[in-house]
Amino acid sequence: SPFTTLDVDLESGDMIEIEERPPGEMLDSSGAPKGMSCWNPAFDVTPADYITGIITEKGVLRKGADGKFDVKGFVAKHS
Repeated sequence: SPFTTLDVDLESGDMIEIEERPPGEMLDSSGAPKGMSCWNPAFDVTPADYITGIITEKGVLRKGADGKFDVKGFVAKHS
């Protein structure tokens, strides 16, 4: 993950707003039936339970003893 994408203002990934892309990006080139609905997120958020570290160009952010990522501390240390 690029260091600049670490957001120190969010308490958890649940607060990340998922950008929704136009359904046509998926449907127009897939041969899908006309009128089919589609949710086309630009990205998703992996639950923190499945992540052991976040690799950035400034180092690896690892979970602390409490099982949480100290994003604010990591950013402060490497800014």
